[in-house]
Amino acid sequence: MTARSRCLPLYCLSLLFTLIALAGLWYGLGREQPLPDPQLASGKLQCASYSPFDHDQSPFNKPLNIRRERVEADVALLAERFDCLRTYSVTGLDYLPDLARQHGLKLMIGAWVSRESKATRREIERVIRMANAHPDVVSAVIVGNEALLRREISASRLTALIEEVKSRVEQPVTYADVWEFWERHPEIAPAVDFITIHLLPYWEDDPTGIDGALAQVRRVHDEFEERYAPKPIFIGETGWPSEGRQREDARPSRVNEARFMRGVIDMAEQNGWQYNLIEAFDQPWKRISEGTVGGYWGLFDAHRNDKGVLAGPVSNLPDWQHWLGLSILLLGGGLLLGGAPLARPSAWQLPLATGIAAAVITLWAEQMRLDSRHPGEWLWHGALLLLSLLSAARGLLHLNPPAAGWRARLATWLASRSSTLLLAIALAGAWLMMAQVFDPRYRSFPTFAMLLPALSFFIWPSRGPRDELGLLAVLIGIGLPIMLWQETLLNIQAAGWGLVGLLLVAVLWRSRQPSGMPSLPELPARA
Repeated sequence: MTARSRCLPLYCLSLLFTLIALAGLWYGLGREQPLPDPQLASGKLQCASYSPFDHDQSPFNKPLNIRRERVEADVALLAERFDCLRTYSVTGLDYLPDLARQHGLKLMIGAWVSRESKATRREIERVIRMANAHPDVVSAVIVGNEALLRREISASRLTALIEEVKSRVEQPVTYADVWEFWERHPEIAPAVDFITIHLLPYWEDDPTGIDGALAQVRRVHDEFEERYAPKPIFIGETGWPSEGRQREDARPSRVNEARFMRGVIDMAEQNGWQYNLIEAFDQPWKRISEGTVGGYWGLFDAHRNDKGVLAGPVSNLPDWQHWLGLSILLLGGGLLLGGAPLARPSAWQLPLATGIAAAVITLWAEQMRLDSRHPGEWLWHGALLLLSLLSAARGLLHLNPPAAGWRARLATWLASRSSTLLLAIALAGAWLMMAQVFDPRYRSFPTFAMLLPALSFFIWPSRGPRDELGLLAVLIGIGLPIMLWQETLLNIQAAGWGLVGLLLVAVLWRSRQPSGMPSLPELPARA
C-alpha cells in the first residue's frame, strides 16, 4: 500500500473530526440554557435605567442629538416590561413625561451633578421645571449620580443642592451612589427623603462572583434597612455585565446576567424591596471609560434586540452559527494553504492543526468586535490578528513543506522574516502583559490574540536577537505572577492568559541567539 493511498482515509477522518469539533465548540458556547422566570406579583418589573442614546451615540456628542423617534420607540418597548424609568439627566428630554404618560409609565428623573458648576445649575433648573410641570408622571427626583464616587463635588455642596431641590418640588428627593459611599458620607442621609444605593457586586473593590452575588445584595440591603430605618431604601442600580473581562471570580456573561437579574427580582418581590435595574439598553459608548464590560449591562442590546435576560432560555453567544461559519471558512483557507493532502503519511495532522488555528483566530475575531472602541484599537487588534495569521501560515507550511509554486514562495518569505516576526510577537506579548499589570481594570485578557504565535514558535523554534528577546522574556516573566496575584487564581480568564504568557517566556528564552549568528533555516527542502 502506498503512502498516497494510506493518507486519504486518515485525512478524511481527521477532517470530519475537525468539523465535528468546531461545531461542538461553537454550539457549546452558544447553546441556550434554561433558567426559571422571575415571579412578578403585578406582571411587570418595577424600574429600569434609561439612557436615550442609540447604538452610534454618546452623551459626549457635540451637539447632543437625541433622536425623538428613538426615544418614542424605546418608551413603547420598555412600557411592555416596566412600570417606571429612571433617567440620569433630562437634557434634551422635555417631551419624555408626555411619552411616559401615554404608556402608563412613571419617571424617576435625575439631575446630573458634576464639577462644572454652570452645567450643574442648568441640570438642577431643568429637573425642577420638569418635576413641577408633570407631578402626575414624575414620582421622584434624583440629585446627582455617583458624584461623590467620581470626587466631583463635596458632600456639603451636594447636601445644599439636595435641600434646594426639596424646597422647590413636591416629589421625594434623593441622591444615588454606590453603597460604600453612603457609609463614607453619612452626613448626606438626613438631607434625602429615601436612601438610593447601587448594588453592583461585579464592580466592587472586592468583586463577588455570581454564586455569592445575591447573598451580597441581601446582606448590604438588610444592613442599610437596619441602619437608616424608618427611611426607605431604594436599590437605584443593580445588574450584571454580559460581556467583558473577568474580575477575580466575577465573570461577565449573558447567562450570569440572567441568573443575577432574575434572582434579584425574585428576592425583591419576596421581601417587598424597591429596585431599579441597570440598564434598559447596552451603551457601547461606555466602553471608552469602562472598557469592554462597560458597554454590556443592558437587558436589550444596543440595537434594541432582547438579550433573553429577563425570561426564557438564554444563550451566551446567540449568533454562534455565524462564528461557526467563519471558522469553517478559515479551515478551508488553511487547508488550501496547507497543500495537497496525499503527499505525506502525516498529512492527517493538517486538518487538526488548521481547525485549531481557525477556532483560535475566530475566538479572537469575536473578542475584537467587542473590545475595539475606536480606530486606533481596531488597528492594534488587527495587527495582533495579523500576527496570528502569519504564525498559523508558518505552522501549516511546516506541516507540509512545499516544493514549488506560491506556497514555496510564501514559505521562503516567512522563513526570511522569522526573526522579525518573533521579535514583533515578543514586543506585543511584553506590552500586553505590562498593561495587565499596571492598567488592568478595563483591559480584556488577550489570550486568543497571542496563543497561535506562542504555539507556532514553541513547536517550530526559530532564532532571534539574544538581548532583545531575553529582556522581553524577563518582562513577561516578571509581570506574569504579579498579574495572577492581582487577579487571584479564581480568575479563569487570567489563568488562561498566564499559561500563554508562560509559553511565551519559554519560546523567547529558547529562541535567543548570540549577536551576529544567522537564524536557523526555517523550512527544509522537501525531497
